[in-house]
Amino acid sequence: MANRAAWRRRLPLIGLALIPILLHLTIVETSRTHIALVPRLGPLCKLGVVTASALAHWAIYTTLFLTFALTLRPGRDPIITAMARRMHGELPAALALYTRRVTIAWSGFFAAQLAASVTLFCFAPLVIWSFFVNILDLPLVVAMFAAEYAVRLRCLRDPPRHSLAAIVNMIAEIRKPQEQPAGPL
Repeated sequence: MANRAAWRRRLPLIGLALIPILLHLTIVETSRTHIALVPRLGPLCKLGVVTASALAHWAIYTTLFLTFALTLRPGRDPIITAMARRMHGELPAALALYTRRVTIAWSGFFAAQLAASVTLFCFAPLVIWSFFVNILDLPLVVAMFAAEYAVRLRCLRDPPRHSLAAIVNMIAEIRKPQEQPAGPL
């Protein structure tokens, strides 16, 4: 019985893991259809699942890049600094500088993912682009998290440590509407 319950808990994760693989296979199978109004723009005119997948990937990484990069402007709190302040209160100067650099690193990561996706889509065989977007995307994000964590342990004397659940809860709290104090009617 315990094995069956454990299997049922893992089933959604297995399903989620299969989605990128199925999407990759679908893209590979449907990639033979092209419309090219201008010969040089042929790669940008692929139909169906391919275009939808490309546009979704580009929209996600453009949004992430802009969300992080725009907080690096003068007079703004870098997004990771703001998140750290929300969890820890006022930050020591070294930690504030570190979180700014982490925001820069994530902005660079998102820009690199976007640039690689667009470049592969336009100039590489579709199978390679699809493999990058559907199969390598999540492992690259996990690798970025792991690299940042390793750098944090090396660069900070007493690095703050939080579970993923604590971070998700903090983000969920930000999204909740703030209660307004009751005023006179």
